[in-house]
Amino acid sequence: MAKGKVTFNDDACKGCELCVAVCPVKIIELNKEKINSKGYSPAHVTDQEKCIACANCAIMCPDSVITVERL
Repeated sequence: MAKGKVTFNDDACKGCELCVAVCPVKIIELNKEKINSKGYSPAHVTDQEKCIACANCAIMCPDSVITVERL
């Protein structure tokens, strides 16, 4: 299975959680420890090693803040 690397543009994320809902391996969550410049808790990956590079998160993101790279 493909491995991937997911990165987020934290300052553009509005914490809508659509990426959280579509991740098949459930490795995305909102970072409640951080607040971005817009006042939202941005999404982040909890376990990069489990990413399968499906890009569901990037496709679902309405603000195009997610980049998925296949490794």
